[in-house]
Amino acid sequence: MPQPTMRVRPTGHPGYSETLPRDPESAATARRLVRVALSAWGLDDLTDDAVLIVSELVANAVRHARRRSIRVMVERTAPRTVRVAVADFSRALPVPCTPKNDEEGGRGLALIAALAANWGADERRWGKVVWADLDAHG
Repeated sequence: MPQPTMRVRPTGHPGYSETLPRDPESAATARRLVRVALSAWGLDDLTDDAVLIVSELVANAVRHARRRSIRVMVERTAPRTVRVAVADFSRALPVPCTPKNDEEGGRGLALIAALAANWGADERRWGKVVWADLDAHG
């Protein structure tokens, strides 16, 4: 199994990233990566929300992306701010929808919007990066 990579970011803290198969099982690996990063940074208070967000981002990439892999990234963009992101090879941007009460899916982006300080998608020549920022309190 490939090891996650780390790079020093402008905040002086490493960023964590890992390329994973575009499979539902990759959500568990993505959650572990998020937990490791937040623990290393002493931002454990963000863990519950961050693992929910990364689960939704991975689920969306698995459902809508192309090719066989995705990239999960966790970066500390400011001393108390963390960005969780998933890159994939689809250029189709996420669109929030309002599911009917009896529909099981379609609530992921609303959940991300409720939990994150901010979220969005950045287009790339090869696809997109969907991200969510979380701010630690205190």
